[in-house]
Amino acid sequence: MTASELWSKAWPILFALLFFGVIIMIHECGHFACAKLFKVKVNEFSLGMGPALFKRKKGDTLYAVRLFPIGGYVAMEGEDDASEDDRAFNKKPVWQKMIIVVAGALMNLILGFILMVLLLTTSTDLIGTNTIKEFYPDAVSSQYGLQAGDRFVEIDGHHVWSELDLSFLMSRSQDGVFDFVVERDGEKVTLNDVHFATEQQNGITLIQYDFIIIGEQPGFLNIVKNAFTQSASIVRMVWLSVFDLVTGRYGMSELAGPVGTVDIIADVTAQAVSSGSLTNLLTIMAFITINVGVANLLPLPALDGGRFLFLAVEAVRRKPVNPKYEGYVHAAGLALLLLLMVVVTYNDIARIVHGA
Repeated sequence: MTASELWSKAWPILFALLFFGVIIMIHECGHFACAKLFKVKVNEFSLGMGPALFKRKKGDTLYAVRLFPIGGYVAMEGEDDASEDDRAFNKKPVWQKMIIVVAGALMNLILGFILMVLLLTTSTDLIGTNTIKEFYPDAVSSQYGLQAGDRFVEIDGHHVWSELDLSFLMSRSQDGVFDFVVERDGEKVTLNDVHFATEQQNGITLIQYDFIIIGEQPGFLNIVKNAFTQSASIVRMVWLSVFDLVTGRYGMSELAGPVGTVDIIADVTAQAVSSGSLTNLLTIMAFITINVGVANLLPLPALDGGRFLFLAVEAVRRKPVNPKYEGYVHAAGLALLLLLMVVVTYNDIARIVHGA
């Protein structure tokens, strides 16, 4: 293999690792900035896990870059145990602690919104709406009450915020039958049991979308509006996907971890360069960034959402949960999270090897 061939394979992976590092850095900077804002002593700010490649102490804080780009952390005084330092995390009001804990995920969501703005700004396509323009010949759904000009309001009880909701919410169906609420001539109309043609592919039921939606020319206002609504749609996608995973709709083999994520970004990056279009790359980057933010807010031990749940209990009880017991819960959660990471990473590697 020549040097140019090696570089052509290596640079998309390096770009993916860099982007993954940016996601982590943005997340940890959110925690760090809010900790500094509320004068909390930060003992260490670290990007990555494992052995330190670089570290330098400035003031009270040790700054480090570590070998494995699979995470990061902001270690605050009094975060996991009691401390008598006035600048300790445990000495701060509960509302300040709540802001510090969620700040990382909020930064990821903001980055996702910015990426959606870039996507809509740079795309040469029209911005999709939730309104039907026309049907394909022999469309099945038009025989069950859908009409051109209908604007989708709800699909199976879920509100439609953006065009992303049309494909995602309809892809969750196993029989191609839906209950819709549409807006028609200024009034809401309920359409139950609307059928779509389906086909089986590798044991999966695929919906045949038989209508075309109206597109809008991009402008400042609808770019900002759609960047927000599409980001909100991705947030809901993550929550519903977690629900589907817990209820057994999807298996563990369909999860992607850091290795799989880097592989996906690398593939899409190479495709973007060869095609000259950034649409798919910006889409996957926005999706992954928002995914990381939402996943961190899940109310699970060792995640930001789990810590926020303990703080919510503290706010209600007006006194904190015993740090020792909270530490046990987070330690158990971290152990399970690492076990899940091992399983998912194994699946990622197996999928890449078999797909090679």
